[in-house]
Order: sequence, then structure tokens, then C-alpha cells
Amino acid sequence: MTLPFPLLTLAIYVVLAGAYLVVVPAAILVYMQKRFYTSGSVERLLMYFTVFLFFPGLLILGLLTNARPKKRELEA
Repeated sequence: MTLPFPLLTLAIYVVLAGAYLVVVPAAILVYMQKRFYTSGSVERLLMYFTVFLFFPGLLILGLLTNARPKKRELEA
């Protein structure tokens, strides 16, 4: 049995919205936390482009994550 056309369309929209607002931005946040201080200029440009492209999802997930840099150890 197949889904009626409106339900199938709604399911596709829900999957695409979930990917756009949750899955891809979560992957971007993890990648940026791992590579932020060691990336080159082209890689950094691509990172900022993906932040611009997926801004709504990153805004939503940014409220729930702690993206602070690691503490530096200072010698006195």
C-alpha cells in the first residue's frame, strides 16, 4: 500500500526540513569545533559559506550547544 500523494509530499517536506534545520547544521558544528583552529584559508571560506547557507539551523542548534574554546593554560 502506498501513501496518498499529499501525505507523501508532506513526508518529503518533513524529511528535507529536518535535514536542513537539524542534521546538516549539527554536522557543521561538529566539523567546525574540530577544525576551526587548524583550517586553511580556503577551508575556512567554505566553512563560513556553509554557515551562511544553513544559518537558520545553526541558529537553532547554537542555542543548545556550548561552542566555547578550550581554556588556555597560562604559566605565571
